[in-house]
Amino acid sequence: MTTFDYIVVGAGSAGCVLAGRLSEDPGTTVLLIEAGGRDATPLIKMPKGFGKLLGDPRFAWHYPVEPVSPTGKVEHWVRGRTLGGSSSVNGMVYNRGDRADYDELERLGNPGWGWDTMLPVFQQMEDNALGASEVRGAGGPLHVSTAPKPEPLCEEAIAAGTGLGWSRTDDLNASDDERIGYAMATIKDGQRFSAARAFLHPVAHRPNLTVTVDTVVTKVLTENGRAVGVRTRSKGQESDVLAGREVILSAGSIATPKILQLSGIGPAETLKSAGVDVLVDSPHVGGRMREHRCFVVQYRLKDNLGYNKALSTPLRQALSGMRYMATRSGPLAAPAFDVIAFFKTRPELPRPDAQLLIAPVSLLPDVPGKETGVEREPGVMGLGYILRPTAEGGLHITSADPEAPLTITANYYGSEHDRTVGTALFRRMRELFETEPIAGRITAETLPGPAVQADQEIIDAGLDHGRCGYHAVGTCAMGPADEDVVDPELRVRGVEGLRVVDCSVMPTMVSGNLNAPVMAMAWRASDLILGQA
Repeated sequence: MTTFDYIVVGAGSAGCVLAGRLSEDPGTTVLLIEAGGRDATPLIKMPKGFGKLLGDPRFAWHYPVEPVSPTGKVEHWVRGRTLGGSSSVNGMVYNRGDRADYDELERLGNPGWGWDTMLPVFQQMEDNALGASEVRGAGGPLHVSTAPKPEPLCEEAIAAGTGLGWSRTDDLNASDDERIGYAMATIKDGQRFSAARAFLHPVAHRPNLTVTVDTVVTKVLTENGRAVGVRTRSKGQESDVLAGREVILSAGSIATPKILQLSGIGPAETLKSAGVDVLVDSPHVGGRMREHRCFVVQYRLKDNLGYNKALSTPLRQALSGMRYMATRSGPLAAPAFDVIAFFKTRPELPRPDAQLLIAPVSLLPDVPGKETGVEREPGVMGLGYILRPTAEGGLHITSADPEAPLTITANYYGSEHDRTVGTALFRRMRELFETEPIAGRITAETLPGPAVQADQEIIDAGLDHGRCGYHAVGTCAMGPADEDVVDPELRVRGVEGLRVVDCSVMPTMVSGNLNAPVMAMAWRASDLILGQA
């Protein structure tokens, strides 16, 4: 059997960072294992191409979730299935979170993860188009930028936000106050800048780095309480690969706890009921999960503004595609959401507790496994979510068979905090679109509709018409206690030589999107693994 110093499972946002940094020493061998294929399709480079990728099982996993709404709505959680992982199919929004989010990690007993440690990590990692500053980095491997050409409808949305007292800013990551502006995004010259493009492809030539695709890891191999390798499955064939130093799971908040449970590391009763021998009774593997649930509002416009005209039919999409190929501009070159706001649902709060994302487009209802559709009539949409939800869900295996489905329980709005903040957030979203100058562009609210007014109606609308944020955390959360899945250096308790480095280790939610924090945490974890911290 082949032996590597490090085996990294999952070539997503964290795995690409780890593979790049751990292989810097030519004397260290690294194997990076990806369940999906290579990121060769042109749709990955095209920012708006994610609308087609998310529904394609070749490029995305689709995990069914227990019914989340009163109507029994079927929902699937989507994750990237290619080099770059979700960073190759996501909406490209680059939000780092607040200082207080990272300082909270230290307060919970995780030294070395506070803002004073993490800000320099972000600065080393970033190549920000706005240039270096006290809070930004330039010259790093990951390019981030803002909208190159303002869209009139977006300008009016920003102006409405300033009318509500939010500060307009060019850099949404430069402050933790109430603010609104164009989204920072992992885009360069009109093309997606995924984790694979930033951290993996530039070093893929290294002879000590091996990248394997179309290969699923089914379990961690252990001997005498130590991880010694992984079992893989590719094209129906199983094989084992050994790790001389560490196995590092970077498969995300869904797949990482699944692998641990299949390996006998998890809640004892869950493992026994699935027919898996218990190696380590770790009660919170797959639990303590927090996820963003997005409220959605959509409005019909008086004038033919926004992206609907350019994206609502196959012919229009083809013409927009031709424009994009010729100029790397237009709606296909934009991130999922053009404008972002962070705001308070109550004025007395010390910092924002809600996020609003705005796009000059309106969508058709989601159909699981299908690409996102755009309405023919012009519209504008807003997605809003509670930045730091407190309700916890979870997931667990149902069988020792790696191909058996998981049971995933979201528990959206499952706490009084989330219901209270959620209803206030929704009303604040409406207030933005009822404020000039954008209010003058709108003829009607089309989703969820003006009849939705009472608190419970708002929560139900969030469940029925809302969307998953695809930001699950906590399923292998770090902490100082014996029952925490990993310790503050992300080492799995109960098994030596095994570490988790992905968003599953976050015990609390960061204030915003997850892609930037995950890459920064992997950068920091590389220092811990190499003994450079």
